[in-house]
Amino acid sequence: MNDVSIRTVEVTGNAYERGHAYGSATGDLINDAVAYYQDAFHVQTGMTWNDVKDQAAHWLRLCEQHAPELVTELRGVADGASRDVLDLMALNARGEIIYDAGSSPASPNPATENDERESADGCTSFVLTDGASGDGHMYVGQNWDWRAATQKTLVALRVVQDPLPTVIMQVEAGQIGRHGVNSAGIALNANGLGGRFDSAIGLPQTFIRRMVLNQSELPDALNVLARTIPHIAGNAVLSHSSGFSVDLEITPHGIDWIYPDDGLLVHGNHFQGRIPPQLAGRYRPVSVDSLFRVPQATKGLAAVRYAEDRSEALALVRAAMSDHLGYPESVCTHPDERRPRVRQWATVLSSCVDLTTGDYFVTNGTPCDHEYEQLPWNAFDGPSSRHPHVSPVKAIR
Repeated sequence: MNDVSIRTVEVTGNAYERGHAYGSATGDLINDAVAYYQDAFHVQTGMTWNDVKDQAAHWLRLCEQHAPELVTELRGVADGASRDVLDLMALNARGEIIYDAGSSPASPNPATENDERESADGCTSFVLTDGASGDGHMYVGQNWDWRAATQKTLVALRVVQDPLPTVIMQVEAGQIGRHGVNSAGIALNANGLGGRFDSAIGLPQTFIRRMVLNQSELPDALNVLARTIPHIAGNAVLSHSSGFSVDLEITPHGIDWIYPDDGLLVHGNHFQGRIPPQLAGRYRPVSVDSLFRVPQATKGLAAVRYAEDRSEALALVRAAMSDHLGYPESVCTHPDERRPRVRQWATVLSSCVDLTTGDYFVTNGTPCDHEYEQLPWNAFDGPSSRHPHVSPVKAIR
């Protein structure tokens, strides 16, 4: 087992037992996360934490209908951390709650273009496959850009849930899903897209992403993304250790898709396939810096094609994801001191998964000044597609 600076947590057992172990191991970080979001929600929307929990109760009921086992796991997290389950639900639906508060005419702080960004993780995701890396390996990953103060609450979480695939994820403490890879060789990276659709209620992103990573077959993982209605628009980069990858731009009304170009794909926080017709004539990117982050990262990652071995490939990936054009809102994002502390953004973690070997690398902070560290688990250790009895996804229609 390797020593890494990010907190690593491994849980097993039934859904409640897994959650309880997770909550027990991260209770201090969950307390920090709740304290931060109490302040952040109030500054941004005027909502008290009790207001936020009232909203979270709605999401809890919805998730119980469509992902009951994940809600059982979440209740275990709450008990393990000695918190109200609605505190945990608020951490898992924080983007959706902010989004709704910003779009409400009754909100004390009316919606602005900045509110769009505040509800969506601003990330730069990438895929290198089909010879795009000189060492012949397939790499997937992203810079995870979110509020700088949450960086201290991040956890690398391994969930052993036989017969479902074992999942490794990078999450904020208390969240039951975000970005990661499973033992069936399925990897998921994700980005916020923004855009107000005034649509029917859909599931929170944390639940959808975990539902994807709980699948052992690629078609089932795709089906989760294609058939499950999200509450807010998001981008999903779904990859498989076979070398396949597809990017899905998903809104509450439909999806569009993009494939790697000559083995390389980079996606940011703007629609790169097409602008949804619901936004035609009024669309503005959730983060305008995405318009230069994507080509900058693409240019940097193109150099990985000439790497002679994995060490060089990882160094070139890190260099590309450390690009500072447009600093502080660059590929490698740093806090903008002109903004209030609770609304400062940073690259809180950069990830790179070797989807050929199953090795998972992260930086505990901005990649420009943190080295990639290898997590102590191999992603492919655990149940895989050889297990035909994994339950198919239940879609929201």
